[in-house]
Amino acid sequence: MNNTEQRPQSPIGAHVPVAGGMATKGLAYAEKIGAETVQVFVSNPRGWATNDGDPTQDAMMRERTDLPVFVHAPYLINPGTPNEETAAKSIVSMEHALRRSARIGALGAVMHTGSAVSGTREDGLARARERLLPMLERLGEDVPPLLLEPMAGQGQVLCATVDDLVPYFEALDWHPNVGVCLDTAHLFAAGHDISTVEGMREALDRFGEVVGADRLKLVHCNDSKAPCGSNKDRHENIGKGHIGAEPFAELFRHPVTAGVPITLETPGPEGPHAEDVDTLKKLREQA
Repeated sequence: MNNTEQRPQSPIGAHVPVAGGMATKGLAYAEKIGAETVQVFVSNPRGWATNDGDPTQDAMMRERTDLPVFVHAPYLINPGTPNEETAAKSIVSMEHALRRSARIGALGAVMHTGSAVSGTREDGLARARERLLPMLERLGEDVPPLLLEPMAGQGQVLCATVDDLVPYFEALDWHPNVGVCLDTAHLFAAGHDISTVEGMREALDRFGEVVGADRLKLVHCNDSKAPCGSNKDRHENIGKGHIGAEPFAELFRHPVTAGVPITLETPGPEGPHAEDVDTLKKLREQA
């Protein structure tokens, strides 16, 4: 980037509660914490039940074109499972999340990349391919991108490190409607030591090399209660965990993350969330 070019600014926000109305409650919460982008659930994150949503609330979300919106799919989804019943429910749930994303004007739907449960990672990836590719082809361009979120490295997960994304994308034939959501706490738990500016830079450099900046659509910005390489998914408020605040400034300098929305999934409620949003905004200004 030369001196005459201005780096796109990354909007900063958080996952917002939507009980009582996705737009009326979620957007009000976003305003209270100073969010410039939001992430929401469109169904119970810990269940299989789906719903059609409220058309009025959906329209209100779509109208907020100034506020990038993302959906997080339920945690139970696992396209790599050997359990056929779970697999079937996973695809129904993921398709629902993508279709609802389209209705509220979301820019993507985040999915945890899942686990082989038993057997090899290659077996799990083969099952994920068999289940996700037909869904992606069926939905086509009617929905926003499916965003793969690498996990903390626990158990038989299919994807945790930046390099793990490569075989996952290969399994999906580098489908054009698949992107990535990087979670900083997950990266740290999986072994990327991003507790220094240099470490954060190295992880983002590697992502650009093996995946490509064009695939990064969202960053979950979380500090970590657990140490590097712990394989434990334990989010902490910014600057209060093992990563610390300063490395997050690199998100606002690195070319891979230029303009990419950043959402917090740190412990709330709105007081701590507002503090985290403010911390990231200050780091953005300094960068």
